Amino acid sequence: MTTPLQGWTTGSFTADGITHPTYSKGSGPGVIVVHEIPGITPKVCEFAERVVARGFSVVMPLLVGEVGRPPSGSYMGSSMAKICVSREFSTLAMGKTSPVVGWLRALAKDLHGRVGGKGIGAVGMCFSGGFALGMMVDDVMVAPVLSQPSLPFAMGSARSGDLGLSPQDEVRVRERAEAGCQVLGLRYTGDKLVGTRFDSLRALLGDAFIAVEFPSQQKSDHSVLTEQPQQVGIDKVLDFFDAKLK
Repeated sequence: MTTPLQGWTTGSFTADGITHPTYSKGSGPGVIVVHEIPGITPKVCEFAERVVARGFSVVMPLLVGEVGRPPSGSYMGSSMAKICVSREFSTLAMGKTSPVVGWLRALAKDLHGRVGGKGIGAVGMCFSGGFALGMMVDDVMVAPVLSQPSLPFAMGSARSGDLGLSPQDEVRVRERAEAGCQVLGLRYTGDKLVGTRFDSLRALLGDAFIAVEFPSQQKSDHSVLTEQPQQVGIDKVLDFFDAKLK
């Protein structure tokens, strides 16, 4: 039976004593695709295949959940529970960079060392949506994409606007934005999980923040690139990677 990741190379990556499975495919400049809750779903696979077809070396780490399993209520719940108890993810703490971002930064450096080019691109979604922002502390990250960034979980006005960055990382991200590194963000305007983070991103990044926003048609609209895909948004991401990495 055909699997959602047919033709992908299965591997793993270890940094700081932490190991996660990885799935790789393609050639060209490097892009890291970080899945949303609950895991590497069929729709996440479809998006990753689009990035490969555009001419990029794509690596997808599996941070939680399974590969190829469609979303369901119970599956979403179990993955959410694992994220909330894992020390790798800062789900509620404000002014803190999730430890997993350090692991992703190491993965980006490793990928760039293997494929070369101008730098690396990354796209995060939902709970991982802000991780590419934290990866900007390294010069190797030149094409960060934030799709519906949702950590820390938007419980209260303060958390809804928090970007999931430590004070030191926030200073460095601002410096890189002022030096010309642009950030692409995507969301549905009615998505409460994103909170007011786009306002915070505009305040931090200024003109370096490129916002791609779509009006919500229903309350469940959330996953711009996968479950409720917007072709315009997908094209914007692919064009962004082309412009920054090729």
